[in-house]
Amino acid sequence: MSISALRQKHKWEVEKLTLTSQPFKTLKLFTLSILQHISSSMVYILAHGCLLMLFVAAIAGVGVFLITDDGPHRKQVEVLVEYSRFGLWWMALGVASSIGLGSGLHTFVLYLGPHIAFFTMKAMQCGRVDIKSAPYDTIQFNRSPSWIKKDCSEFGPPLFSSPHGSHSVPLSSILPQVQIESILWGFGTAIGELPPYFISRAASISGGNAEEIEEINNSTGDNNGRSTNMKRWFLSHAQYLNFFTILLLASIPNPLFDLAGIMCGQFGIPFWEFFLATVIGKAIIKAHIQTVFIISVCNNQLLNWIESELLWTFSFIPGVASVLPPVVAKLQAIKDKYMAATPPDSSRIKAKPWDLSFASVWNSIIWLMLLNFFSTIVTSTAQSYLKKEHEKEMTLLKKKLVRQHDTN
Repeated sequence: MSISALRQKHKWEVEKLTLTSQPFKTLKLFTLSILQHISSSMVYILAHGCLLMLFVAAIAGVGVFLITDDGPHRKQVEVLVEYSRFGLWWMALGVASSIGLGSGLHTFVLYLGPHIAFFTMKAMQCGRVDIKSAPYDTIQFNRSPSWIKKDCSEFGPPLFSSPHGSHSVPLSSILPQVQIESILWGFGTAIGELPPYFISRAASISGGNAEEIEEINNSTGDNNGRSTNMKRWFLSHAQYLNFFTILLLASIPNPLFDLAGIMCGQFGIPFWEFFLATVIGKAIIKAHIQTVFIISVCNNQLLNWIESELLWTFSFIPGVASVLPPVVAKLQAIKDKYMAATPPDSSRIKAKPWDLSFASVWNSIIWLMLLNFFSTIVTSTAQSYLKKEHEKEMTLLKKKLVRQHDTN
């Protein structure tokens, strides 16, 4: 078999390897890849990380002792554990959102966005923002926040109100209450962008190219999709990559940022320059933009501005100005009734079979996204393992052809 024919055969086998077309082979290669990574990691740790293992074991021993021992420090340890769970939870959601070369779990839509929206609506209902029992009183795994179940009378009288009688909580008061979880989530998304950088960096040091860059370079012709053309344009402007361009790309919703991380690793951008720009862009700028937008929508500031602008525009249309007041009054009544409703607590809702309740639909969406995320990770891991096996086969064929050429 020629090298070009073998390369085409390998490409077809990789494209065919998915959980839907070849489930058993995919799971087998995924398991072999995981076992290979575990064995290589253990060998490396035993060879180079004895001190690290001893340090981790010592820290774990001290932690177990503090948690199991009933002493005067028990309460402080419990608070420390709660803060640790809180931080790890939101950072893990951020990592899950950005890892996987664009196939990550959209945890902002599933968790952080609803959390900010529910807190804002609760603050609007109660007229105060000090409704958390602690900074870590947020949505977490299999646990809802305590404030979402309480009545507003349990928090005390309203601290914010408007002349019309409804509560109007400013954005500047709500933002600090959800700022920590937003920053932690953004920091997690920055961590999730590191694997493409390190993989591309390792390929560059070894004298090769990352798979994504090779695919873009090999994609020729006019039948490429818009996404491929954008990637080719982005790759052709790699000389402009620096701290400020990375910061700009990380500060906006950008599906090409994975490619930016690959290019930074491929073209030798220093790690701290890449990581610091990514953290500032995602954890400080982008996270705050998204948080401010959700708060502005849920506390009516953005909606009221849009409403006033639309009313001002429609007032110039003859015959509309006299119809607007009753219509606006009805819309305001509907909005006030919606805002007065308590946000749903999905952990307490028991859905009956075939009952399309909020809890059943929401949980179904989450499970479908989790299954898709798991399927993507399994497939990409199995394909990477298969590509390594193909590289070994290609190397053997090249050696065989060289020997045949020498004998002839």
